[in-house]
Amino acid sequence: MTDALSFPDPTQLAIPFFVAAILIEFTWIALKHRGGRYETRDAVTSLIMGAGSVASGLVLGFIAYGFFMFLWSLTPLDLGTSLPVIVLCFVLDDLRYYWVHRFGHRIRWVWASHVNHHSSQHYNLTTALRQTWTGTFTFKMVVSAPLILLGFHPALVLFCGGLNLIYQFWIHTEAIDRLPRWFEAVMNTPSHHRVHHGRNARYLDCNYAGVFIIWDKMFGTFVPEQASEKVDYGLVHNIGTFNPLRVAFHEWLSIWRDVTQPGLSLRQRLAYAFAPPGYSHDGSRDTSDRIKAKHLVRHPEDRGTPGFKGAADAGAGGSVQQTL
Repeated sequence: MTDALSFPDPTQLAIPFFVAAILIEFTWIALKHRGGRYETRDAVTSLIMGAGSVASGLVLGFIAYGFFMFLWSLTPLDLGTSLPVIVLCFVLDDLRYYWVHRFGHRIRWVWASHVNHHSSQHYNLTTALRQTWTGTFTFKMVVSAPLILLGFHPALVLFCGGLNLIYQFWIHTEAIDRLPRWFEAVMNTPSHHRVHHGRNARYLDCNYAGVFIIWDKMFGTFVPEQASEKVDYGLVHNIGTFNPLRVAFHEWLSIWRDVTQPGLSLRQRLAYAFAPPGYSHDGSRDTSDRIKAKHLVRHPEDRGTPGFKGAADAGAGGSVQQTL
């Protein structure tokens, strides 16, 4: 079994592409007066969040890699690094990303890390760089365990994860409308991902794909962009700040305040940390499910339409500050 294996860091190699693409998009928007909008403070905040994410990865990356290498020492399997193995790893890693991303919207503890990526009310290529500083503390690296135990080397898994992130960069734009139908049917695209960043009731908690939108279609979480309903970007309750520290840690602080409320049962305290964002013990806040259900009460004609299939009428339950 090969332990000493290394791949280049694709995200580091892609930095010149990121910079060039942002400049091209900004110039396009400035000249054409369409395809999105840049707000200076918002874009700077996104860039700072991106730099902080890189820094946290350098400081804390050893935790995930150490966990991966421990798993590697346990498995008797080694699939090697042939091209078919790399392609298979890339596809399976994207399935892994789908579930990590879905957990990130449905488990508040993971959402506390992911929420900063959705905190911008604008949608341009700098938004793609608005990444978490606290991903290590969500323990989502556990979802990669099956890949390693199946015989994919940790370095290969991390390499494929980097390629996945690079792919997702270019879909954070309004400058690209719809792509050919065959491409939209299989791949994640700007149109699909715009929906994912929407705070509209119809667009909450959908389109979790990284590269292949087929996962959302397989697991019932796909919602197409509607020409009749423009995407409203941001959080259900926007935080209204450009302070990177607040962007990075506001939801963790909210969890702490909720969990430490007096008079709660242990179950309620755990629910504030691990139930879907929007949970509250007294039903005073709304989860995304309740937001959709309330929308259907006001607009019953939307029942069964994309984004509302299977949504139940509002019932008991609670919430937090669900965002998408």
